Amino acid sequence: MERILIDVRRQIDNIDRNVFGGFIEHLGRCIYGGIYEPGSPLSDEKGFRKDVLKAILRLRSPNVRWPGGNFVSGYHWLDGIGPKEKRPKKMELAWHTVESNQFGTDEFIDYCKMIDTEPFICVNMGSGTMDEARDWVEYCNGKEDTCFANLRRQNGHQEPYNVKYWGLGNEVSGNWQIGYKEAHEYASLALEFAKVMKWTDNNIKLVACGSCQQIPVEMEWNRIVVEKLVDFAEYLSIHMYVSNHENNYYEYMGTSEHIERYIRAVRGIIDGAVYHSHHGRKMKIAFDEWNATYSPVKEQPHRERYTLEDALVVAMFLNSFIRHADVVKLANIAQLVNIIPPIFTSPEGMFLQTIFFPLELYATESGSIALDAHCESDTFETKRYGNVPYLDVSSSYDPENRRISVNIINRHLTDIIPVEIENSHGDLLDNGKLFVITGDDIKVINDFNDQDRIKTKVESISVPANTFTIELPPHSVSMVQLIVK
Repeated sequence: MERILIDVRRQIDNIDRNVFGGFIEHLGRCIYGGIYEPGSPLSDEKGFRKDVLKAILRLRSPNVRWPGGNFVSGYHWLDGIGPKEKRPKKMELAWHTVESNQFGTDEFIDYCKMIDTEPFICVNMGSGTMDEARDWVEYCNGKEDTCFANLRRQNGHQEPYNVKYWGLGNEVSGNWQIGYKEAHEYASLALEFAKVMKWTDNNIKLVACGSCQQIPVEMEWNRIVVEKLVDFAEYLSIHMYVSNHENNYYEYMGTSEHIERYIRAVRGIIDGAVYHSHHGRKMKIAFDEWNATYSPVKEQPHRERYTLEDALVVAMFLNSFIRHADVVKLANIAQLVNIIPPIFTSPEGMFLQTIFFPLELYATESGSIALDAHCESDTFETKRYGNVPYLDVSSSYDPENRRISVNIINRHLTDIIPVEIENSHGDLLDNGKLFVITGDDIKVINDFNDQDRIKTKVESISVPANTFTIELPPHSVSMVQLIVK
């Protein structure tokens, strides 16, 4: 029988709520026609879709990254402020569209306030300049009688925005990027960007641009960047998208090993770079683009109809972030609306995709401390990753409510798995709660015509002793909540 052992004394670190962050980019219908659709009967007086806003509020996103993504490497923020009728329409070279600039910095900050989230702005290190990035910080955060702080005031925003999180470019290691750079070139330039941005506002937190592919040369990129920026940037950005191109369920489920190995490799580089720090500092990981993507069920590129198996993969990412809570301190699912999204809209309405539900569950029900749960599980065989456990597990603790949450993904395609859960410290109350996300078929999707095929179901469970057994349905995400007396 599979076993999970929990002990609230075996704590990894605090879970930073920033790992449940979101991401919006000027790509397709993510912003225009997604969160922002002036003139729509579904929008408010500012043009924000009310139905989308309500759905995003359910996710309790602690931060949202903007404006990209590849888009940012050709974006000049001054084009997106001031009177809307005077904003220039420009050719957009990352995604080959025309950018209207109707949604810019002030609209983004307004939206962040509406959804009660921290803004996370990525600056242009492709075609942009150091002065441009510095001026953007001043526009957002400046308090003095200076040019760009006054420009913000002139645009109707007297108080500083106090934007805390700033990204030093996006995927600059990729040759598809506007302004691609070699590692040493990027690291030296990013250091100069970091200096002037922090001299403008020393309270900001910087995210250095790490690898966007999981290949050996990208590890060398990470090493160079970390060693150069360890005393200036608080985070190293990494990206990962996983897919089921081969339509092989168990190979797809094995990608948890890919996520785990990559986090361990990056944290090793970060640990080694302490030697190069004048202050003994360690960067943290910002997994600021991640998702399942390009699943077999799709209509158009970037517009996935997510399946149940994709929801399991999203939960696998979240389990990894919790298991590595001491180093993964910020993460952003890409993207929130219409582009590889949890939320999908049309001019008439919207629906929640399968991947919405694990993201909502973990963001709203996880405790504040990650626990080091021990799991014993049978395995399945994969070509790429070897033997992989059927169960993928993480756990957290909420000390205020003395609540343990055990997150369990049963990746068996067909079998219910009985799991013995043993609590090793303190006695449990005799009742708990079980959240389950599952369906009859791994390929089931939600859609406009049937929006509730996949959703989170919750029930009360009996907890007869400190050691008890629970049965988990096949291809499911479950969260077992227990209360310590």
